[in-house]
Amino acid sequence: MSTRLNEPRTLTRYLDPDSATARLHAQASELIPRGTSRLHYLFAPYPIYASHGAGCRLTDVDGDERIDCLNNMTALIHGHCDADVNAAVIAQLERGMSFSEPSPPEVALASAIIDRVPSIERIHFRSSGTEAVMMAIKLARAFTGRRAIAKFEGAYHGYYDYVQMGVGSTPADWGPSDAPRTVPSSGGISTTVPGEVVVLPFNDPHGVERLLEQHGHEIAALLVEPLSNRSGMVLPASGFYDFLRDVTRRHGIVLVFDEVIAFRVGPDGAQGRYGGLPDLTTFGKIIGGGIPIGAVGGRAEILEMLDASAKGGKVISGGTYSGNPLSASAGIATLAKLTPEAFARLEHLGDRLRSGVNAIFARAGVRARATGDASLFQIVPTDRPIENYRSVPTDAASNDWLARFHRELIASGVIVSQRGLGCLSTPMDETTIEECLGAFERACARMRD
Repeated sequence: MSTRLNEPRTLTRYLDPDSATARLHAQASELIPRGTSRLHYLFAPYPIYASHGAGCRLTDVDGDERIDCLNNMTALIHGHCDADVNAAVIAQLERGMSFSEPSPPEVALASAIIDRVPSIERIHFRSSGTEAVMMAIKLARAFTGRRAIAKFEGAYHGYYDYVQMGVGSTPADWGPSDAPRTVPSSGGISTTVPGEVVVLPFNDPHGVERLLEQHGHEIAALLVEPLSNRSGMVLPASGFYDFLRDVTRRHGIVLVFDEVIAFRVGPDGAQGRYGGLPDLTTFGKIIGGGIPIGAVGGRAEILEMLDASAKGGKVISGGTYSGNPLSASAGIATLAKLTPEAFARLEHLGDRLRSGVNAIFARAGVRARATGDASLFQIVPTDRPIENYRSVPTDAASNDWLARFHRELIASGVIVSQRGLGCLSTPMDETTIEECLGAFERACARMRD
C-alpha cells in the first residue's frame, strides 16, 4: 500500500537490510557494476528502485510513494503514464514497433519541431541526446573543414569524448578563470582529445572573445548548454547568447545549442527565451515522450551534409532506431499538449517552488538556494550569487551536505537527482507544490537532528 506525503512516517523502508530494494540491489550488483547502468543513481548506500508511476508520483519496490521531481532526468514533462501519450504509443505498437523503413510519425514529429523553433529548417533523428551532440559536432566539422570544438566550463553534453572536457574540474585543476584548462572528466578518453577542445568561461564576453581570437580559426563548433545543471542552472547575462551568435559568425564557427534538457523551458525552447539563434540545436528527452530519442536540427545547408546523394554530401549516418515510430508517436502526443498555457502554468509553479524553497532555507539558516527557470530547478549548496560554474561549491563539505540533503528529501517524499536537479510536470498543481515544500521543510529539520 502506498504512503502519501501528508502521513507522518518517513519513507526509509528501502534502507532496511531485508527490504525488497536491498534484495534487488544485491542481485543487481552481481550483474551490473554498482547495481545500475544509470550514473545519476549511483549514490550511497544504494538507489531506490522504481515499481510504477502515475502522474507526478512514483512508487518504489517497497511500496512507498514519492513526488517525482526528476521525471526520468527531465524527460517526462507530462509525468508518468499520461493517458494521451500512452494511447499514442499503444496505437503505434499495434501498427508496428519499428521498421527498417521510414514511417509517418517521423515526418510528423519533424514537422512539429520545425513549426515550433524558428532556427530549425531541417532535422535529423538519433536515439539519444549524446548521439545528437555527436552528430552536431560531426556536421560542424564537415561544414567548416575544421577539427576543434569549443564548449563552456561545467557544461554537460553527454558521454562523447570531446564534450567530456571541463565538466567536473575543481580549483585544484581548473586553471585561470578567463582561460579554463581542458580537464577530462572521465577515464578512457584518448590523450589527443584535450588538444582539440577549447574550454570557455561562461558569462564572460571578453574572455570568450579573447580565446576565440586565438583559436577561432581551428574551431568547427561552439556548444552551449543554455541552462547548465553542473553550473547551478546559472542564467545567461543579458545579451550573452546574442553576443555568442555575433562572435561565432565573425569567426565562421557553427553555434550549437544543446537543448536536450532546456527545450522544456518554453514553446520554442531556450533560444526563444534567451536569444542566440543557433545554427544547430540538439534535442532529446521530452521530444520522445519518455522513449529514447535524440535529434539535431538547424540550417538546411548544414543538415544537407547528411544527403549522401547530393553534391558535396559528406556525413554518412544511420541508426537502427533513429526516427523510430514508437518514440516519434510519443513525442508528437507530448508536444501537442505543450501549449503556451501549459508552459505558463509550469513556469508559475516553478517560481512558486523556487521561492518557497529559498524561504525555507532562509528560515532554517541553511546556506543553500534553489536556482533555475521555468519548470527546472537546482538545489545548490551556497547562498552566494551564481555567475558561472566556479560559483558552485565543489569542496567536500558542500558535496557531503548535498548528498545528505538528497537522502533526506527521499525520506521526506520527494525525488530529485543526487546533484540537486529537479523539474516539474504538468500533472502537478498548487497542492503538489505545497506538498513538495512540506518535504523540504522536513528534510531541513532532519538535517538539524
